[in-house]
Amino acid sequence: MYRHHIIDWSDAYSNGDHIPKGERWPEAWVKPAADFRAQLGDRAILDQSYGPDARHAFDLFVPEGEQKGLVVFIHGGYWMRLDKSYWSHLAAGALAHGFAVAMPSYRLAPSVRITDIAQDVAAAIASAAARVDGPIHLTGHSAGGHLVSRMIASGSPLSAEILARIGNVVSISGLHDLRPLMKTGMNATLRIDQAEALAQSPALLEPIAGATLTCWVGGAERAEFRRQNALLANIWLGLGATTLAVEEPDRHHFNVIDGLADPDSGLIEALLG
Repeated sequence: MYRHHIIDWSDAYSNGDHIPKGERWPEAWVKPAADFRAQLGDRAILDQSYGPDARHAFDLFVPEGEQKGLVVFIHGGYWMRLDKSYWSHLAAGALAHGFAVAMPSYRLAPSVRITDIAQDVAAAIASAAARVDGPIHLTGHSAGGHLVSRMIASGSPLSAEILARIGNVVSISGLHDLRPLMKTGMNATLRIDQAEALAQSPALLEPIAGATLTCWVGGAERAEFRRQNALLANIWLGLGATTLAVEEPDRHHFNVIDGLADPDSGLIEALLG
């Protein structure tokens, strides 16, 4: 029997410091992403605007032949950093199955708050969905996992028309309860308060009717990410959603997303069903 108590909340949510050679990321993603865009040629439709801000833009990668639907990937970076350009190669798995893949940027804290970022993501999904028919599957990593889960929670910023097209949602290393983050040093930038945490935490909201959610995390990730992963799947199962919680063995916070580039991975199977 063990009792657990977190003293250093900033450390509990720190990733790179606890991964061997963790300083390689995010730069390790830059070249594979750029090479992938170059390889796709005119099937990489870049910098499509979905709003007035410079960061209101998404890249759309289209498969060869008929499109079966749309996958939208929302990047992480604790709502404070990074953009769409780091992740392009992760579209390979869904593309191989005939799905178009949209990857948006969004505005970042501290210029906006998480509530505003959720609105950005909804606008990006709607804009991409207007270009691609069929079902929409959502996935996101870390902060992006929070954002895709928020899209299928009560009070979703998505329209009823778009929600009716949402199929599987996969939150990878998602942050589903924002309250612990209020205790970290990064909250000086994020400015999460109690009201926002209650309104924007998927774990504190109900899933939309018919929600299908997979919570996926690396088995070698920090304990808080593994706890948050199990938390949402558990709560939403009891509220009527179809859920699955997966801990992928030997994966840490930065390589847990690699399966998105592999058409035969379990992660792609969970996403596309």
